[in-house]
Amino acid sequence: MPERCATKVETILVVEDEEPVRDLVSMYLKKEGFQVETAEDGEKALVMARSFTPDLILLDLMLPKLDGWTVCKEIRKTTSVPIIMLTARGEEFDRVLGLEMGADDYITKPFSPREMVARVKAVLRRTKQAGEQNALLSFPGLLIDHSASRVEVDGREIQLTPKEFELLWFLASHPRRVYSREQLLEYVWGYAYPGDPRTVDTHIKRLREKLKNNGAKNFIVTVWGKGYRFEVAE
Repeated sequence: MPERCATKVETILVVEDEEPVRDLVSMYLKKEGFQVETAEDGEKALVMARSFTPDLILLDLMLPKLDGWTVCKEIRKTTSVPIIMLTARGEEFDRVLGLEMGADDYITKPFSPREMVARVKAVLRRTKQAGEQNALLSFPGLLIDHSASRVEVDGREIQLTPKEFELLWFLASHPRRVYSREQLLEYVWGYAYPGDPRTVDTHIKRLREKLKNNGAKNFIVTVWGKGYRFEVAE
């Protein structure tokens, strides 16, 4: 397992069952100064993800023993480590399902190794920037603590997925401003998503349900034909 040193080297866990792809990805990441650990199936990936803390996981969907969706779901129960999914299918359903399960980005095979490295760096950069924020947003009955990734409704903590939290934080940071689904995908997911924007609707629906079930008012308002906004009472 990777050893931590005084000068932090970011560690990438590459989960890929095809050895040539695994070796190619590892080679390019190592050239960029990353430490790389690898797993060839879903079961080993879970064991490794729980035995040390990678800075990012590159996760293939079609894996032996446990598929990538299951691995992502299990990892998301305990950590918000960034996950980039690798898919050979290129089907919209795969991408949407992966994002809804908590993936931060996806790359469709075959892909350019340089593009892969650029995506990894971009996700790590966004994660670092988010971690450097130390702010509280407070509204009547609602407290959002960015540094702790914590949300409280009337003093009671509610559990959100990492992407639900990011979506709530972004909207609450820009109250009364309307954002389209495409804008939310770009700003919250971090890239211009070329497929079905309904993944935003799914996250909004779950976020509203969790807030409502814990007694919060409807902070997230639908603006028909335009998108969503975070509404704050005068």
